[in-house]
Order: sequence, then C-alpha cells, then structure tokens
Amino acid sequence: MDAVVLREFGEPDVLRLESVPDPAPGPGWVTVRLKAAALNWHDVLVRQGKYSSPLPHVLGADGAGVRTDTGEEVLVLPSLWWGDREAAPSAQWEILGDHQRGTYAESVRVPENCVAPKPRGLSWEQAAALPLVGLTTYRALFTRGRLRAGENLLVLGAGGGVATMAVMLASAVGANVTVTSSSADKIAQAQELGAANGVLYTDSEWPAAARTLTPDGQGFDLVLDSVGTWEPSIAALRPGGRLVVLGASRSEHATLDVRPFYFGQYELIGTTMGSPRDFTGLLTLLDTETVPPVPISAAFPLAEAAAAHKYLEQGGGFGKVVLTHC
Repeated sequence: MDAVVLREFGEPDVLRLESVPDPAPGPGWVTVRLKAAALNWHDVLVRQGKYSSPLPHVLGADGAGVRTDTGEEVLVLPSLWWGDREAAPSAQWEILGDHQRGTYAESVRVPENCVAPKPRGLSWEQAAALPLVGLTTYRALFTRGRLRAGENLLVLGAGGGVATMAVMLASAVGANVTVTSSSADKIAQAQELGAANGVLYTDSEWPAAARTLTPDGQGFDLVLDSVGTWEPSIAALRPGGRLVVLGASRSEHATLDVRPFYFGQYELIGTTMGSPRDFTGLLTLLDTETVPPVPISAAFPLAEAAAAHKYLEQGGGFGKVVLTHC
C-alpha cells in the first residue's frame, strides 16, 4: 500500500510517499481501508520529534474509511488504551500516530474498540476531520468543563479545529459563545457557525472587551484555552469561573498571581483527547442536536502531505486540513 513515511524528524519536506507492507491482521485488531485522513497540530509535533516516535514512521491520528472484515463505514477513534478510569487516561494510553502507525496511509490497523460507525450525511473528508478534534473538544467542554445551556463560553483562537468545533457544539446545546481572533474575517466565520460575538486579541485589553459582552460585564462561566495564555484567560472569567486548558500552541509556560487566583475562586482544569465514553457522548450529541459538519479549510491528495503540513503551519485557514486517499 502507499503511505506517507517519516524517516527523519524535521520540516514538512521530510514527509514522502512510499510503498509499505499492508497492516498485518491480529486478534483484537481491525484494518480500515481509509478514504480520508485529517491533519492535527499534534502531527506537526510528531514530525518534529517531540513525541520520540519510532523511525521510520507513519503519522496521522484521524481517519475514516471502510472496515475490511465487515464492509462497515467507520470512523477511527485515535485514543488508544485509555483504561478504566474516566478522570484521566492510563499509563498505557497514547494517541494513534505517536508510536502506532497512523492514518497517512491507504490502510491503518487499530484495536477493535477504536472504530465507530460513520455518522450519516458526512462526506469522507468531513468524517475524517471529526474524531480527534471532536473528541478532544467534547471532553473539554462537557466532561471536564461541565458546560450547560445558558452559560457564557469564551473560545480562544477562532479558526483552529478545536475552536471551530467548540463553537458548533456549545451553540448546539444552548450556550452563549464568544470567540477571540487576530482576524475580523475569522470572527465573522465563527458567527456563521453559531458564535454570538468576538473580540480581537491583538488588542492588549481584549479580556476587558470580552467581559463587556457578558451579562452585566461579570465575565465568562467557562474559558476554553488551547493556546496557553492563562493570565488573560483568567482575567476574562467571572468570579468562580472555570478555565479549561487543552493546548499550548502560543505559549508553553504560564505565570499566575496566586492570591488573586484563590480569592477569585477560579478553577484551572487540564484536559486532552478523551475516552471511548466521551466518544460515545460526542456521537450521541451529533445524532440528537443540529451540529454543522466540521468545516474543511483545504484538501490535499495523500501524496501531497508535505504541502498540507506547510498549509497547516501557515495558520491562515478556517477549519480542518484533510488528505484524500481516493
């Protein structure tokens, strides 16, 4: 089969299409003939060597295709060996594409409990774009963040996959969503998906500007931070509000004044990916509520994975970047 193979860590051009053996069958595992895969920022970090993946290696956490043993159309759940505890993953947990070969290939092998039926009405590209970002966002908003209808949510970084999914899921359950962005166009696109308002984070006073968009200017019940800017995020919260952190794309270190934090009765909540139970919750929500498909910013053939990574790293798109396998 064809696969995009990583033989050395580095810039996007290290990704090259090669012919590799088909996945070997085994008890408890299934093979999915992929129709599409989606890129995530996590893939960039794997390519750069941040997760010490084995070489040669095949990247990719997200995918959708046909299960070869049954013919079912399925999604691939990229959260492997979560374990029995819902509060946090087991020591064996990993993301597909970290150490197990991933979805930048014509076929992928995964544990049998890591496939789920493809939602009705989604194209292959839309289906492939759903699992990692959908699962991660669902857990952040509902399992960890405890978001409820009527609450006020601030989502940082409109245009990214998590932010876009957060707008759609939160709006679907009746939350009031505000976004931040460096682009007025991206704010407008987020509003088309359900956001009520937006502010430009290029203004140093953006937390105060965002608070004015909440009832009586009290601040947000929940802030979703996938970029790592904790101090301004907390400044946008109401007293007793919750900050859910699930990324560090802009900053890997944060400094907080401890006394104002505990006097403000704030909660700081870490999260990543999600469990099979979270995935079931996501698919149930999609089945019962009106949630638009994941927006696709750009699609590239499998052979052009390097170009897709360059596009993703430029950060100009709105929505997901996908690879098509057919």
